[in-house]
Amino acid sequence: MRLRFRIPYFTTWGQRLEVRGSGSALGDWHPDRALRLTYHPGTNTWEGETELPAAEAAELRYKYVLVDDNGGAVTWEGGPDRTLSLAGETYATVVLDEFWHQPELPEYELQTNAFTQAIFRRPADSACHQPKKARSRAADATTRFSLSAPRIAPGQCLCVLGSDAALGAWDNQKPLLLSDATFPVWSADVVLADAEKPVIYKYGLYDAEKKQCIDLETGPDRVLPPFEGRDTLRWRHDELYRHPEGPWKGAGVALPVFALRSKQGLGVGEFPDIKLLVDWAVETGLQLVQVLPINDTTATHTWVDSYPYAAISVFALHPQYVNLDSIAKLQNEELQRELDETRELLNTRDFVDYQPVTEAKWKFLRALYKQEKPNFLADEEYQQFYQEQQSWLAPYAVFSGLRDRFRTVDFRQWPQEFQQPSAWLDALLDPKHAEFDEFGLHLFIQYHLDKQLREAVEYARQRGVVLKGDLPIGIYRHSVEAWTQPELYHLDQQAGAPPDDFSVTGQNWRFPTYNWEKMAEDGYQWWQQRMGHLSRYFDALRIDHILGFFRIWEIPNHAVEGLLGHFSPALPLHRDEIRARLGWWDWQRLTQPYIRWHILEELFGPDANAVREEFLDDAGHGSFRVKEFVNTQRKVEAVFEARLEFAEGDEEQRLLRQRTGLYRLLTEVLFVEAEGSNGEFWHPRITVDKSRTFRELDDHTRQRMQDLYVDFFFRRHDEFWRQQGLVKLPAVRYATDMLICGEDLGMVPASVPGVMRQLGMLGLNIQRMPSATGIEFSHPNDAAYLSVVSPSCHDMSTVRGWWEEDHERTQRFFEQLLGHYGQPAPYFAEPWVAREMTVQHLYSPAMWAIFPLQDLVALDPALRRQNPQDEQINVPANPEHFWKYRFHIPLEDLKQESAFNQQIKELVEQSGRGPVQ
Repeated sequence: MRLRFRIPYFTTWGQRLEVRGSGSALGDWHPDRALRLTYHPGTNTWEGETELPAAEAAELRYKYVLVDDNGGAVTWEGGPDRTLSLAGETYATVVLDEFWHQPELPEYELQTNAFTQAIFRRPADSACHQPKKARSRAADATTRFSLSAPRIAPGQCLCVLGSDAALGAWDNQKPLLLSDATFPVWSADVVLADAEKPVIYKYGLYDAEKKQCIDLETGPDRVLPPFEGRDTLRWRHDELYRHPEGPWKGAGVALPVFALRSKQGLGVGEFPDIKLLVDWAVETGLQLVQVLPINDTTATHTWVDSYPYAAISVFALHPQYVNLDSIAKLQNEELQRELDETRELLNTRDFVDYQPVTEAKWKFLRALYKQEKPNFLADEEYQQFYQEQQSWLAPYAVFSGLRDRFRTVDFRQWPQEFQQPSAWLDALLDPKHAEFDEFGLHLFIQYHLDKQLREAVEYARQRGVVLKGDLPIGIYRHSVEAWTQPELYHLDQQAGAPPDDFSVTGQNWRFPTYNWEKMAEDGYQWWQQRMGHLSRYFDALRIDHILGFFRIWEIPNHAVEGLLGHFSPALPLHRDEIRARLGWWDWQRLTQPYIRWHILEELFGPDANAVREEFLDDAGHGSFRVKEFVNTQRKVEAVFEARLEFAEGDEEQRLLRQRTGLYRLLTEVLFVEAEGSNGEFWHPRITVDKSRTFRELDDHTRQRMQDLYVDFFFRRHDEFWRQQGLVKLPAVRYATDMLICGEDLGMVPASVPGVMRQLGMLGLNIQRMPSATGIEFSHPNDAAYLSVVSPSCHDMSTVRGWWEEDHERTQRFFEQLLGHYGQPAPYFAEPWVAREMTVQHLYSPAMWAIFPLQDLVALDPALRRQNPQDEQINVPANPEHFWKYRFHIPLEDLKQESAFNQQIKELVEQSGRGPVQ
């Protein structure tokens, strides 16, 4: 089969187009073997032909590439790889009539699974599903019209109406109907009556009941140039149906799975409860349900495991989310009574009582496993699940069993033979092995978790609701991944975040950082596998701290807080460059903690003298240095951990103040050393302008230091970090067809928004955390279309809680953002205030407006919680926060709140974000 590519594209002198793709016909992606196209001035098109071997006709993957021979620049078209299947086609020649994919067209995001699998999902009995007709060999040429158009309402089909008689000759009762058999791509084959003349046409909407084209797309007519040929398929790949009603917009609700409250749960949200939240979303016109990470975090079997971003596996689901009754009824009547009584007790609690909940789950899961084991192991669905998921499931099951056997998740403390998996792993998973049940329990639980979650996912899709997941940026230090593939991580480093509105000392997540160089060796297969697994459950995904793909905040292992970290990768300063910029270099003054007596008095008050005597040495000239046994934050932490164990009352508070003060002293530096540089290279300390050591520089040096700081953090790395993002993110973005949203809050490099736009990834806009500098609040009206707007998120207080935190700030917001100039702001966020903020977000130009459920019930005085402080999910400044939030209304009851639900539905529909009818 001859394959001819044809694409219109205007180039400048020295530029050319080529096609790079899979298979020998397109050079197996090698630039030197790519198919070079030739420019035809008469038609302003680039064309090229190649012979396609029959073995490669099943699937061809390719992209158009612009090459500049003058400077060597290479520009790839946007979007994922094009795919083409010609299996079964019997034409001698196939001509691909195509158009360049612009990288930033927002309409492409409507082709992701969020829309094709849920929001615009086609009914199984679609009248548009036309069987493909066998072609006539006598025909000179066949034209195949093909268009990706997900945004077509149920009951409607796509059609082509045009000047040729085969396209109805503009008679709206005789259009060419397109089939949705390969939705979101619509297509139909036709033999044009007069292919030797230009054909003028447009795509339109066909009503199956009225049997006519009821509307045409906007914009100019499309033109199909004349064509001559025999035994040829001319495949016209058109671009984007032009909808007259403008960009699509939707609204959604956010709530962690653990916070779902139902009458069927066991003191915590469970996967079947997602169906209840979906039902409520449908009732209120919302089309998306967003959750936090749902992976297994069972490390200690205590409340510490409540932190959902510290998963022991990036694939396994958390056992707390399984619904016991959906597995089987307990045959032991006494155990069943105990389960019923436990459910009644735990469901009365206003929070997730994590440890009793998990203890109960594990007790009854063990009983169910023992009861169901024979049937479970013989279940063909389980056997298929195990075969498909074995690559992660097998090591996870063994890891979990060994964690419980040795009573620690730290595999470095296990016996030597188990510290790294080997051939014995598969032997332990043989059902005939004497120790199998230690590990088989975890296979049993994961099978049922997967089954229950996928049922909830399909339930949501059938109702046009998107389930949006959350991808943590890091992995847990004591996880299956660190156990099986330690070479992919820097286990001697810690990941976190620099200081921001969440935490003035930065965040230390204590996760290892990624070895990106190692990951790149196989094309980021680890990331692609991870994304592929998430797409099993989600059609949209929030990537936590997407800035980590550009650079991560890396903290040395000796630090507890984030202030002594630095960005990685980065371009640190050589000490000679620092000398040139400041005019001098003094290792002691610039890189060691700056400690003076008045600073000790400021930090420790009446304890200053005691601290000086116990922890400091005199360094002369009125300065001090910390003693060796407390010369890092981690050493300080260890010293005070022992002292705090039995301390109470005033003594405990005094020790905590001393520990915090010593942490502060150790951060009083102007520069932190780049690892392994032997004092050659340095990073300016983050937020150095807020330090005491900076404050006590002379005016001249302080200004020079400030200029160096601004240049380092806001200019020096722009292009460097842009390239980092462009190398890593495409492998993640195009691994699946999920809609990708990036959490890009905090200290955002200038290059990040452009890269995200180029890759079609949505950004996040939180009103009280503006990305623009020099403003206190952002307005939802200023958000880009490819973005999500939200009044709050799980890492901050709710709208009501924030309103009461700082009344001077609230007054400014009330006047500047809500427009009540000269009026006093109410002390509390009254329902009408919450309504105004909700409406403001709904009318944003952003693709999505997503609201925490707590912020929506704030509109109803009878439904919202009395104390807004009880609604906050996480406090990032507290690394030991207990994630225990639980919604206070059973979802079954919320669905019955007709007046409230109608209010939300009307607001959504009036803003143009309601479902397509």
